[in-house]
Amino acid sequence: MNAVLIVDKPQGFTSHDVVHRVRKILGERSVGHLGTLDPPATGVLPLVTGSLTRLAQFYLHSEKSYEGIIRFGFATDTYDGDGEPVGTARPVEFGIDELRRQADRFVGSIQQLPPPFSAKKVDGTRAYKLARKKQPVALEPVTVEIKEFEIASLEGHHAAFRARVASGTYMRSIAHDLGMQIGCGAHLASLRRTAVAEFGIADAHTLEEIEIASRKGSVEDLFVHPRRLMPQFPSVVATDETAAMIVHGRAVNLPEMSRAPLVKVFYGQKSLIAMATRIAGTLFHARIVFLEPSAREVAVRGR
Repeated sequence: MNAVLIVDKPQGFTSHDVVHRVRKILGERSVGHLGTLDPPATGVLPLVTGSLTRLAQFYLHSEKSYEGIIRFGFATDTYDGDGEPVGTARPVEFGIDELRRQADRFVGSIQQLPPPFSAKKVDGTRAYKLARKKQPVALEPVTVEIKEFEIASLEGHHAAFRARVASGTYMRSIAHDLGMQIGCGAHLASLRRTAVAEFGIADAHTLEEIEIASRKGSVEDLFVHPRRLMPQFPSVVATDETAAMIVHGRAVNLPEMSRAPLVKVFYGQKSLIAMATRIAGTLFHARIVFLEPSAREVAVRGR
């Protein structure tokens, strides 16, 4: 089963929990995700199954969008609501205009220190394992890009926000650092991911919806249409002869793709059979082959 399925991850589940659940629902062992989402967070978690797990390499640096709530007044050791309070609680003595001015300073390319409770490694050990043991966590700041960070509202100690960030950005760190900058401490109270790359919340399905569809035999109706995948790359439809050559690892001539360095190769309208790299002129060679049943049949006919 080669498919892309967008899950609306429930709160309290790890990304691996979701993968495990979907494996059981679909009866498919080969299932992976395109970007971890912390257990307290909800929202868009793209899953890839079968041979399409090989698409993960093209989503390593995907842009992500979020909405959530920042709680001002005190920081926590995890930078979110699951952690222990750090320091003394302080009153919130600023208005929304001041908060927006402070938030604007985060937009752009900035240096960000990952949370101590994160999967970053310190001398080969995950940072969160050291933090749980109350051991020092010496992480280095990394460069991240925050494309949008908008404070939508401020009610008492809670501010609602929307953000669009490059891969590798920790929203928990943004909340923590904003609290430090404005002088009263803060942490991320809730987070919902609304988009990953081309996948939005409108594409997402709950685990319950997926399970019901699977029992009815209609789960394929929930899959993302292959033509929507990776819109940054052009696509070409292969003939029987071209498809057979591609799945056997032979170079093919794609004159209509003379300027594209990497293309999606389809057989028919729905079968993504390969990602092909231009090697010279209009000559392309398969970088990855996705062996759909239809492609196997083509390969046999092409012998």
